[in-house]
Amino acid sequence: MVLYELRTGAPAILRRDAQALFQSTRTCCRRYASSTATEELEQTSSFSTPDPSEDIIKNYDPIARSRKRSVQLPPSRYQFRPPKYYRGPLHPHQPPHPSDPSSREFIPGPFTLPRLEQTYESTIAPDLMTLTYTHFPPGYRAPEKSERLRTWRGDSPYFKNRPLRGPRGGDALRLLRKPITFRNIPRITGVTIHSMVKEAKEDSAYLHVAGMVMQAISNVKVKTHVAKSSVAQWGLREGKYISATAHLKQEDAFHFLSKCVDVVLPRIKDWKGLKGSTGDSSGNLNFGLTPEAVALFPEIEINYDMYPPKMIPGCNIIIHTTARTDRDARLLIRAIGFPFYGKLVD
Repeated sequence: MVLYELRTGAPAILRRDAQALFQSTRTCCRRYASSTATEELEQTSSFSTPDPSEDIIKNYDPIARSRKRSVQLPPSRYQFRPPKYYRGPLHPHQPPHPSDPSSREFIPGPFTLPRLEQTYESTIAPDLMTLTYTHFPPGYRAPEKSERLRTWRGDSPYFKNRPLRGPRGGDALRLLRKPITFRNIPRITGVTIHSMVKEAKEDSAYLHVAGMVMQAISNVKVKTHVAKSSVAQWGLREGKYISATAHLKQEDAFHFLSKCVDVVLPRIKDWKGLKGSTGDSSGNLNFGLTPEAVALFPEIEINYDMYPPKMIPGCNIIIHTTARTDRDARLLIRAIGFPFYGKLVD
């Protein structure tokens, strides 16, 4: 029965496949161009051009041709160097944009796309704008604010043309806080890691180990600092190297913060978080890590035998943001994953 169906059905199957193949071939070979288009095609090709004679090849000298030119290019034409100092917007020599490779502030990259930066762009930034949004209904008039700088009032001739005075209660002037819109959402601009190595005044090996540890966890070159003056109580002598600093930007800063939030800080026993009073009133927050916490970084833990345990330093970490107040900076850092404890001081 099976052989009979195979013998009777095989011709029909072959006939259907052949018909489909013929239809596809006829569609591919169909011409849609007009008949006049073929007349405009060139009959010759560049591949059919004969090669130049050997005399032309031997006599060709590009250096001699350039010397025969009447106008020579100046030697400094392609050696442009931007000005070292910025002398204002009206100066005739303006520095190029930081995105220009010839700029002194040019930083190549980004070479990676950190997950923390993706989370900021997709989730944290819209949430921050929603949390800090202030609605003003139609017809709203903002109340008049008191003068930021006080004028000199009186009949004394010494008050004339004098600069305005600061507010009462202190010399520091508070920063002006603009409403947060999609143009000025707080974001992280960089991270600074600083380590003060007291033992380096007696043995420079401690500073070498501190520099190696900081360079391993930050992926940037570390800069060392010397004591500017001698302090007998602390045993400091002028000119001695006592500290090291690493400045992280762009993806290095995001990678470092993500390592802190996901790997290091959860493994610290009884870690409460960042103190609520931290901050410099300008949107920059800082916290410290002990030598035991620094040893929990993956770069140190996997090569723990490379660093003497007693020489691993502690460090102070400063997170730089574009926020104008500590409250806005705290919202940003808390959204990343850093907890806060204690009384919050704005």
